[in-house]
Amino acid sequence: MRLGERVKIRFIPGAIILLYHRVTNLSSDPQLLAVAPRHFEEHLEVLRRESHPISLGSFVEKLHNGGFSARTVIVTMDDGYADNLYNAKPLLERFNVPATVFVTAGSIGSRREFWWDELERIFLHSRDLPGMLSLRVDGFEHRYDLGTAASCLPDQLKRHAQWNVESGKEPSERHVVYRSLIKLLRPLSAEARCEALDQILGWARGGSEGRATHRTLTAEELLRLVDGGLIDVGAHGISHSVLAMLTQQEQKADIFGSKISLEGIVGSKVDQFAYPFGSPDDYTKATAALVQDAGFKSACANYLGLVWNGRNRYEWPRILVRDWDGEEFGRRLRRWWGG
Repeated sequence: MRLGERVKIRFIPGAIILLYHRVTNLSSDPQLLAVAPRHFEEHLEVLRRESHPISLGSFVEKLHNGGFSARTVIVTMDDGYADNLYNAKPLLERFNVPATVFVTAGSIGSRREFWWDELERIFLHSRDLPGMLSLRVDGFEHRYDLGTAASCLPDQLKRHAQWNVESGKEPSERHVVYRSLIKLLRPLSAEARCEALDQILGWARGGSEGRATHRTLTAEELLRLVDGGLIDVGAHGISHSVLAMLTQQEQKADIFGSKISLEGIVGSKVDQFAYPFGSPDDYTKATAALVQDAGFKSACANYLGLVWNGRNRYEWPRILVRDWDGEEFGRRLRRWWGG
């Protein structure tokens, strides 16, 4: 190259993988997992107008064949809540936007809620609780004192309904304990976490059956979800555990088992995987190798970024979507594109 000679830089486009969890209206959503149906509809309008939505499977094929269109967007949903069928699917069909739902295989048809929902139900919605909780986890005792927050009147519970984990100060000792228990239970194995939850339920004198508003898909509903071909299923592990905290053998059982279980239900290949929680600390290179060994064609994480040719297909970033209206979603989408 001669001094002063202009160099033509080739732009390498990036694709956006969006991460949703729930499409429903909730009076309380401390983990910020839900997008209201009216907002989800507005998101899909924006995607149809300003991007090129394709399925995750098609995206994998396009990468294999050399490239993909500019402004490519892939819609994904994690966990496998029943509202993915009843609220999300009709809207996806209306706008003809494909999606991949990453299902926690061990929760299919469960009468219990996900553990973070159980903690919400107990601590943020129960009117009366005992004052002191003594919890034994992995041989260590943890003690929590609710103090005057042990009993809450309905108007107090309602007043705090909009609190979430991104809020600043906790409005009561219940919220402090709730946040502490989320942190304590998150890295546990499925067995240890279930044992801890059973202790908490016994202390709270509450039943383990979950709310209809927070239930997961049944096997029959999963089949209805994929019927028509617009939505496909990916695996999200069996127990929604932090894989990096499990032994190699436990990780293998969780990853391979989720694929086998889901394929047995839907009767077809399940080629895509998403790491539970999905931050870079929640899985390792060894985890990604196990995902590849299991026969998955790609794996999605949960951190901000775009996907381009040459990026490790077992560590694809995804952009977490909150309950924004269509105007805000459109602004963010254009910002992610760099425009």
